[in-house]
Amino acid sequence: MRKLLVIGALLLGVTFSYAQDADAEDAPKQGWTKGGTFTFLLNQSAFSNWVAGGQNNISGTLGVNYDFNYLKEDWSWDNKVIASYGLTNNEDQGTRKTDDRFEYNSLVGKKAFGNWNYSFFLNFRTQFTDGYDYDNDEDGDFRTSGLFKPAYLTFGPGMEWKKNENLKLNLAPATSKMTFISDDLYIYDDDISDFVEHSGPSNINDLQAYGIDPGDKFRYELGFYASGYYKFSLMENVTFENTLNLYSNYLEDPQNVDIDYTLNVVMKINNYLSTNFTVQTVYDDNAVNALQLREVFGLGVNFGF
Repeated sequence: MRKLLVIGALLLGVTFSYAQDADAEDAPKQGWTKGGTFTFLLNQSAFSNWVAGGQNNISGTLGVNYDFNYLKEDWSWDNKVIASYGLTNNEDQGTRKTDDRFEYNSLVGKKAFGNWNYSFFLNFRTQFTDGYDYDNDEDGDFRTSGLFKPAYLTFGPGMEWKKNENLKLNLAPATSKMTFISDDLYIYDDDISDFVEHSGPSNINDLQAYGIDPGDKFRYELGFYASGYYKFSLMENVTFENTLNLYSNYLEDPQNVDIDYTLNVVMKINNYLSTNFTVQTVYDDNAVNALQLREVFGLGVNFGF
């Protein structure tokens, strides 16, 4: 637990380390404000008679980041859709998935005092296609995740501190978190070194899937949720976007804090080309009792809409 608190503190520090330098924005526009980016990242390696060795591969990732926000006097409604999907083809392993994410965030705010707003937020997360544990299943015979396998719905009232659109923090002390599994999937059992189908109460060792007991399709949690967002320019044409989410379940092991931190760095070349770097760190002991890490780096083609 101490390690998790240290990690959380460090990530929170990264998120807000430049807060004192944030510049105040002009008065926000009333009504709807919409906009987003479409990004395609490409990575490729090719070798021919290369003595040092190497393996031909090519990978690509499509991403959408879209905001549609509404403001009317003391009321605000902020919405963000994030979606990404990536594939890689390796001459020895064939085609495998490298990225798969769909997330929708919505927050309704009512002016309270200063930079503080009364708030109610909603977050929904899932993925598009099936996933496999290639470390234990090289051929991909056992599906371990997929569309609505699982899906997470998190919502609750709270207080939002919002200096501007690029610097905000939301605290929600009474947050409901629901986890859904729409169909059967497999969980790897270290004791028998094989996969067990998560579909009924007769499963060997009664293995949980994403915290859901065998025979069930749903899990409910009630806890404390905190989220922070900070975007800044380190230098001309180089932007850092930080998103940090923390959750503690009052009903079970509240000391095990779920952490989800994403850093997205965009190094702009011109209006259409950029070098993009994304790293995401997740800790959720209901999914896997280990720190998850995802990193994507490549040349991006960007289109605003």
